[in-house]
Amino acid sequence: MLPTFQLGPVSLQVPGLVLLAGLWIGLTFSERRARHHGEDPAFLYNLVFITLIAGLVGARLAYVLTYPDAFTANPWSLVSINPGLMDPFAGLIIAIAAGAVYVNRKQHGLWITLDALTPLFSVMAMALGISHLASGSAFGKPTDLPIGIQLWGESRHPSQLYEIILALIILAAVYYLDRSSMSKIAGFLFLAFAAMTAASRLLLEAFRGDSMLIFGGFRTAQLTAWLALAICMLLIFWRLKSQGIVEEPPV
Repeated sequence: MLPTFQLGPVSLQVPGLVLLAGLWIGLTFSERRARHHGEDPAFLYNLVFITLIAGLVGARLAYVLTYPDAFTANPWSLVSINPGLMDPFAGLIIAIAAGAVYVNRKQHGLWITLDALTPLFSVMAMALGISHLASGSAFGKPTDLPIGIQLWGESRHPSQLYEIILALIILAAVYYLDRSSMSKIAGFLFLAFAAMTAASRLLLEAFRGDSMLIFGGFRTAQLTAWLALAICMLLIFWRLKSQGIVEEPPV
């Protein structure tokens, strides 16, 4: 685990640097795809910039409104880069809303936009796994297997490595699908990525040691992943049906 890297007097947060690198690499991949498909890369850069700024500002403001006392004594904390002083769920909702408004104003198709961003999403999924490995979060259950890693005082499943491997496989599948005839169906690439990501989360949760449990033992992430997978498969069927590729619902 390498949560921080000391560069002289400066302590750098490795997980954050990994995510920034993933953002840069993912945007580069999306830019290349956009050019290959005759789309405007500037639209993607503007969209990502707007959603990032809206998400960060929204996450901080939501945290301030929820915990105003945390900023009364030290108002400079408002501009702190500490991610612990943010509401990630509120930031995500605000980022999605801002992105949706921008896409609508530019009159850019939703499915086409999501397909264009899929390489970015795929790379960021792998970067997230690497950031988890660096920080020691998303850790695995205790295990006696020789592949276990020492973390938090026990030998545990290297769930972060599983996450990285699955993300890499999904990235390769996205690359292959984007060069197939199916990529011509707007929305298929993104929905396929989302379905594979949901399926991988179902598998990963079997090895995670930090899962949130509800209803007497059900894993929240697995229930969410099942729902996401079902929705993705239904939307894929609808997209294929709209193109006349399938006629009857799958049995």
